[in-house]
Amino acid sequence: MTGKEAHYMYKAVMDEHLSGNGPFTKQCQHFFEDRYGFKKCLLTTSGTDALEMCAMLCDLKQGEEVIIPSYTFVSTALAFLREGAKVVFADSMKRNPNIDVELLESLITPRTKVIVPVHYAGVACDMDAIMDIANRHNLLVVEDAAQAIDSYYTSHTTHQTLPLGSIGHLAAFSFHETKNITAGGEGGLLVVNDERFIRRAEIIWEKGTNRAEFFRGAVNKYGWVDMGSSFLPAEINAAFLWAQLENLDEIQSKRKQLWDTYFNHLKPFADKGCFQLPDLPEYASNNAHMFYLVLPDLEKRTTLIKFLKEHDIQSVFHYLSLHSSAYYEDKHDGRQLPECERYADTLMRLPMFYDLETEEVEKVCGVIKEFVANRE
Repeated sequence: MTGKEAHYMYKAVMDEHLSGNGPFTKQCQHFFEDRYGFKKCLLTTSGTDALEMCAMLCDLKQGEEVIIPSYTFVSTALAFLREGAKVVFADSMKRNPNIDVELLESLITPRTKVIVPVHYAGVACDMDAIMDIANRHNLLVVEDAAQAIDSYYTSHTTHQTLPLGSIGHLAAFSFHETKNITAGGEGGLLVVNDERFIRRAEIIWEKGTNRAEFFRGAVNKYGWVDMGSSFLPAEINAAFLWAQLENLDEIQSKRKQLWDTYFNHLKPFADKGCFQLPDLPEYASNNAHMFYLVLPDLEKRTTLIKFLKEHDIQSVFHYLSLHSSAYYEDKHDGRQLPECERYADTLMRLPMFYDLETEEVEKVCGVIKEFVANRE
């Protein structure tokens, strides 16, 4: 909590507009459109719901293919599987867990419809390469920007610096409590950058009705016109989010300071080859969503996590490979995805949240230094 979260939630209750799409919802949506230049924004109940709306808007036919990195959260895949798509999993890069664009074109078939780059840890994928491939093959691009609020990409070709979520045809953000900003624990945002999808997005958002048009006065009655669901969050969640947005710069400044503290203390050990630090390509900014280490192997990661726990420090690994999950293993085409598997075995996340203090980060770094020294 960084500001007036409780105050604005109270105001939403006292104003007796609780069902969503009220003043706070509109303020939040306009904030994202004005600050980042997104064409159309719709708040959702979660990042998963935003992805599901993206999948619905892609109008997939049974068996059409969607290319997704295997090293991601399950929602990225589920959203498209629910629409009858076949998920084709892609490997990560050696330098960071983002999708390997050099292998991307080899995965495209006549049935490919969508590419879903995931900006892992808020670090941009190579969007010039992805959009070039998509344009040449007439594919849609959905940015999974769940972790990427207030993060940017600098184009190799135009040298423009663009907010993540503004480049693909559609994008999804998450405001879960683990993200840089939250809508009170759960929340998300659908971004529509292609005008073809704006009207249908509003209809899907409102349970398949043209209710949004009715309240704008565009139609004199509303009814059921398409597929949809209850994707619109309660006004209390939007009120909480608005207080966070008012303090976004403060939140980001604090997180970047913590991230830099980690980096500066641990870089000498990364230079010795003890572990790999987060990678920032020249085209990517840093929104300090996460600070992670990549250890040389599974055994060293397990040992370090245990050592930190003995010092009352919680560190955890992250995703398991979706292509080798119990649910999808027998549906995968059998291709090996070695980099994805490497991150699943070796990547670990260190504590990173707004209330963390610099002294606590320094303590974490001190324990890691002790761990390294004990094994030299």
